[in-house]
Amino acid sequence: MHVVATAGHVDHGKSTLVRALTGMEPDRWAEERRRGMTIDLGFAWTSLESGATVAFVDVPGHERFVPNMLAGIGPVPAAMIVVAADEGWMPQSAEHLAALHALDVRHGLLVVTRSDLAGPGPALAAATAEIAATSLGSVESVAVSGTTGAGLDHLRAALDRLVHGLPPPETDAAVRLWIDRSFTIRGAGTVVTGTLGAGFLRTGDELELTGSPSPVRIRGLHSLGEPAAQVDAVARVAVNLRGLDRDAVTRGAALLTPGRFHSTGLIDVRVHGDPAAGLPRTITLHIGSAAVPARVRPLGPDTARLRLSRPLPLHIGDRALLRDPGLHRVTGGVTVLDVSPPALTRRGSAAARAADLAAMTGLPSLPAELHRRHLIRRDELQRMGVPDEGTPVAGPWLADPSYWSSLRQRLADEVSRHAAAHPLEPGIPLEALRHLLGLPDRALVEALIHPPLAIRSGRVTAGTPGVPPELESAVLEAFDGPPFQAPETHRLTELNLGPRQIAAAVRAGLALQIAPNVLLPVDTPSRAVDVLARLPQPFTLSEARQALDTTRRVAVPLLELLDRTGATHRLPDNRRLIPPPS
Repeated sequence: MHVVATAGHVDHGKSTLVRALTGMEPDRWAEERRRGMTIDLGFAWTSLESGATVAFVDVPGHERFVPNMLAGIGPVPAAMIVVAADEGWMPQSAEHLAALHALDVRHGLLVVTRSDLAGPGPALAAATAEIAATSLGSVESVAVSGTTGAGLDHLRAALDRLVHGLPPPETDAAVRLWIDRSFTIRGAGTVVTGTLGAGFLRTGDELELTGSPSPVRIRGLHSLGEPAAQVDAVARVAVNLRGLDRDAVTRGAALLTPGRFHSTGLIDVRVHGDPAAGLPRTITLHIGSAAVPARVRPLGPDTARLRLSRPLPLHIGDRALLRDPGLHRVTGGVTVLDVSPPALTRRGSAAARAADLAAMTGLPSLPAELHRRHLIRRDELQRMGVPDEGTPVAGPWLADPSYWSSLRQRLADEVSRHAAAHPLEPGIPLEALRHLLGLPDRALVEALIHPPLAIRSGRVTAGTPGVPPELESAVLEAFDGPPFQAPETHRLTELNLGPRQIAAAVRAGLALQIAPNVLLPVDTPSRAVDVLARLPQPFTLSEARQALDTTRRVAVPLLELLDRTGATHRLPDNRRLIPPPS
C-alpha cells in the first residue's frame, strides 16, 4: 500500500477528486456533506492498473481547519496538490505548499481540477512555478475534471508512476504510529487509526502509548476495511487496543515500539525558513498528528531551543513544522538536532551551544553522539534514534575512544596521587575513584583497570604496594632481638609502629602478625618447624616454648598457626608432633 495526502485551497475539488478516483465518500461527517466542505480528515483508497493500492488522506482546505490538515499530511510521504483551473493559485494553496516544504516532502503530483470550467494552462503554469521552488521540485502534472471524468485515466497512470518512485519503507524500523482518529466500536472497545510510516504491527504486540503509564496490547488490526494479523508500512491502519478507555487517547498521541523513543519536552533544532531570531516567542510545533505549543529560545542564526508544553516521542533527525498561531501562517520547518540537550545555566553556555549546533548535521550518527556525550548507555542511544552498532566498554555503556583513553590516564594518575598521599593504605577505593572520575557506574572503573594496576579487596593499587623507607627501617629495628621473641607493645609504640603501619608492613611482606600486637619476621614459621623437628616427638607447649626461647604470648598463637597450616599436628592430649614428609 502507498499513502498520499491531498493538499490545496478550499473548494478546489479535492474531495470530489478522491470520490471520483475511489468511488468512496471521504467526508465522514454529515455536516461536511451538508455544507459541501471538508472539515476533518477523510480516508479512501483504490487500486491502480499496476495492482498497487493507494490510500488517500483527504485534508480540509479552509484556513480555519489548517491544524486538521497538518495532522493529515504529517506522517504521509507524498502529496497530491490540487488547484482549480477557474481560480488558480490561492492563499491556502500557498499555505498547504509551505507546510509540505517545511516537512521536506519530496514526492508529489500536481492536479489541475475543474478543467471543464476553464483552460488549465494559466493555473498549471502558476502552480508549477510555485511548487518548483520547494522541496517537491519538478512534479508531474495532470488536468482533470472530477465532474465529467476527463483526464482521470491519465491521473491514475500518473499516480502509478508517483507511488512506484517512492522510497521503500523501513519495515524493520521502530513503530511510531501517530494517531489521527480515536473511536469505540460496540463489543470491540477503543480503536485508533493512523498512517504507519515504518515498521510493522502484529496482533498481540505490546506497545507504549504516549501519555499512558502502562503498555497497551493490540487486540486486532484492520487495513483497507479488512481484518489483518499483521500490517507492514506504509499503510493506513486501524488498531483495536485491549482494555483502553477511549478518553485515554486523542489525536496527537502515538503508539510506539517499547524502549525505542525518547519522550522529551526539550529539544534543540535547526530552523528552515524564517531566521531563528525572528520566530515568535511562543509557536506551535506540528509533527505527525501532534500539535504542541512551544517556547522558543534562539541560539544561533538558524538554531534554537524549543521547550514543549508536553513531551513528544522524538528522534534525532526528525522533521517538524512550526506555525505561528497568531498570524495563522507556517513559519518554516525544523530538523531535530538533539532530544536530550544540556542545560544552559552558565554564562557563555548558550553561545557555546550555538557553536556546537552549527556543526551538527541532523543525521543520527554514533561517532558524533559519542564525541558529544563522551559516555552513554546503549538503550539511551536507541531511544534517540542513533544506530547502536558500537561495542560497549562495560555492560551497556559505550564511550568515545579518545575520552575513554583519557579516562584511563586520569585513573592511573589518581591511583599514583593517592599512593603518594597515603603510602600506608592498600590502594584507593573503587568508589572513591568513581567519584573522582565523575563516572555513573562502578563497572566503568573496573573496565578501565589494566596491568600494572590491579583490584584488591575493592581497592585499586599500582601492582605491589610500595613501602616507605622509614617503615622498613622501623620493622627491621623491631626484629633486632632473638628470632622468636616478638617486640613488646611499648617497643612498637617507640618505633611508631601503630595499627596502620603494622597493616602496611604485613601487606608489603615485611612482617607476620600472628595475633594482636604479636609481630614476627615472615620466615618465623619455617624456622620454628626446623627447631621443633629436633625435639623428641610428640612435644608439649612448654617444651616448644623453651626450645624456641620465647614466651607463651608468642608460643601459643605461633603453634596454632602451625596447626592450621599443617606444619604441626595436634594430638588429643594437646601434645604436638611434626608430621613425616609426604
